[in-house]
Amino acid sequence: MQRISASKTEKITALRRCRYFSNIGDEILMPLASATQLHSFSADEMIFLEDDLSEGLYIIRRGSVKLSKISPQGRELVLNVLETGESFNEVPVFDQGGNPVTVSALEESELWIVNAAAIRAALSEHPQLAQTIILNLAQNLRMLVSMVEELSFYQVTTRLARLLSSLSPEQLTGHPGQRLTQDDLAVRVGTVREVVARSLRKLELSGAISVSRNKIVILEAEKLMEWAHSPDGDVQ
Repeated sequence: MQRISASKTEKITALRRCRYFSNIGDEILMPLASATQLHSFSADEMIFLEDDLSEGLYIIRRGSVKLSKISPQGRELVLNVLETGESFNEVPVFDQGGNPVTVSALEESELWIVNAAAIRAALSEHPQLAQTIILNLAQNLRMLVSMVEELSFYQVTTRLARLLSSLSPEQLTGHPGQRLTQDDLAVRVGTVREVVARSLRKLELSGAISVSRNKIVILEAEKLMEWAHSPDGDVQ
């Protein structure tokens, strides 16, 4: 991690683009800008660990990161992948607890870090901030409820079909480092590589995709969507 020099104007612009601060006035933004720093991270670098004390709210200026939980046995479950413009680690900013997840950079990334104490002070002095914060936290909660639903009620093949249908061509067929490996797919759908390999074979036999040299090509998008909406993980 390296700190990068940034002007007050750059900081204010970054805050205005964040969903938590997009509709607030300069009287709130100026103190927050003074409490904002820009840092760079290399690919695969750990940004922070679960349960560590939080530095603040993170906003992605450039790059992408993954949010994950690690089991006592070392198994990783990716909760989300975030890209340029998105923010994360809101919960400990407001409850003052430890980080709820582990976060690492997927590529060279630059992140704004808005000091947690400064955000809480702004919220105390300007209660109108609460409405925007509550709305965004509620949206996060809905996302997590949907994730629990998928893990609980849908088979791996269904979850994998949903994931594949949402990925870019570069993530499916791009150069190494761009495209996702079977290990990457496994952690995103909450399983292991061997199970993903079997599900890929099932999707391939149905004609929805083809797999060659670790590249995945979607042959029939409609067939893949049938799999994505099949709770029992089977399509006739």
